[in-house]
Amino acid sequence: MKPRETDLMTKPVPFDQAKLDRLMDKAGLDVLVVTSKHNIQYLLGGYRFFFFDFMDAIGVSRYLPVLIYPKGRPDQAAYFGNGLETYERQLDKFWPATVETKSWGTKDVIALAAAHLKKLGTIRSIGVEMSFLPADAHAALRDAMPNCEIADALLPLERLRAVKTPEELALVKKASEGVVSSMLAVMENHGPGATKREMNEALRLEEIKRGLTFEYCLITVGASHNRSPSPDTWNKGELLSLDSGGNYKGYIGDLCRMAFLGEPDQELKDLLGEVEMIQQAARTPIKAGARGGDIYVESGKVWKSAPHHSIMHFCAHGMGMITHEAPRLTGTGPVPYPAYDEDLPLEEGMVISIETTLPHPKRGYVKLEDTVAVTKDGYEPYGDLGRGWNRGKI
Repeated sequence: MKPRETDLMTKPVPFDQAKLDRLMDKAGLDVLVVTSKHNIQYLLGGYRFFFFDFMDAIGVSRYLPVLIYPKGRPDQAAYFGNGLETYERQLDKFWPATVETKSWGTKDVIALAAAHLKKLGTIRSIGVEMSFLPADAHAALRDAMPNCEIADALLPLERLRAVKTPEELALVKKASEGVVSSMLAVMENHGPGATKREMNEALRLEEIKRGLTFEYCLITVGASHNRSPSPDTWNKGELLSLDSGGNYKGYIGDLCRMAFLGEPDQELKDLLGEVEMIQQAARTPIKAGARGGDIYVESGKVWKSAPHHSIMHFCAHGMGMITHEAPRLTGTGPVPYPAYDEDLPLEEGMVISIETTLPHPKRGYVKLEDTVAVTKDGYEPYGDLGRGWNRGKI
């Protein structure tokens, strides 16, 4: 198959080009060199190379896809992929006019990318993904483009993805509903003596049956706060916490639900009730135009009056292709990052994860995590089932 010419656009750009150009202009970037799987997938309109979906290492190097996007010039965009992606090229999977699929490591793909960059004319600044650019690739790019500033493009790329399209929202919803229904199935079909490891594997299979890629399960039983799969067993009169992430076509569902073996007593009902009150309070300010940090303001009012507030934890964060993405609403959460979006308005199409944890020293790990999409007048919850004490199999 003959290489495509760089002077013709054969396909429409599958993202908001004007928005990306504005974000690049604000960040002072002339061109992007994108290397993360999630941003490659986003900028290529959903493409993700199947061969390296679960790994990166091969031979003496690793898979490193590179997409080049010059500000305002999609006709000069280029994609450089692995040799096996020639098959995908034959299937016409790529929109950039320049596509080369012959690299097998980090240095050779950067050499191809640098050769293309030099054809673009004067470039003062290159935006890269510092956390997704290997050291040898960064050094090779620096050597090839010595007169260019190389800066981190995290913020413009993240803000490009912050507002989801209706098609993206449908994927997040599908993932969320699949995770919750999978967790409920595991809870209903397991009882005394079931190990955390067995239930983790059962959850993996349930998510696969629903078309999801299982990513993880944080699981506790009884009074333990240890959330790793293990031989520990779920016994009568004990709680179970399942917190799982499942991926549907690149979009994450991440939710947490609770179960009990037997009939929960009043103390357990009260503990989950505390968590639920904070969860619901956090939803009240959510709508397009509302200040993002108000989620913390409203949840904080209830949290301060909760009987166990001294040991409780609350977090709200953006969701999408990765967990903890924009909007970033706090600088004091479990995953460290600045609160870029705390004082900015929420936008229709953003997706928020809301989670409240009560790690009780005697009863165990009590938690709910929910996913809501911001709408014009409020929010739409995804996978909003099983929020009370679900029952195990006795």
